[in-house]
Amino acid sequence: MKRKMIDYQEDLIESLRDPEDAIAYLNAALMDDDERMFLLALKNVLEAQGGDMTTLAKEADLNRENLYRILSHKGNPKLTSIKSLLNAMGFELAVQGHRR
Repeated sequence: MKRKMIDYQEDLIESLRDPEDAIAYLNAALMDDDERMFLLALKNVLEAQGGDMTTLAKEADLNRENLYRILSHKGNPKLTSIKSLLNAMGFELAVQGHRR
């Protein structure tokens, strides 16, 4: 019997529909040495939640072109933009101590 293979991206997007999984995924991406991983994670969570760039841009008080640039491979957003994006997606940025 052949096993049906589930595309990794489809499986990821499906799991990120759960807010707790999305939070864990975003936090894990923040720990990566490559800052672009967090931007990719934001993009994946946006897709999973069924959001679109135009609506998110309005809610984050950013123009759509800037939002695409922020979430691109070469994105280098300001902290205020990240906070606005997270807020518009229903999340917030927090600092925590190291767990030992």
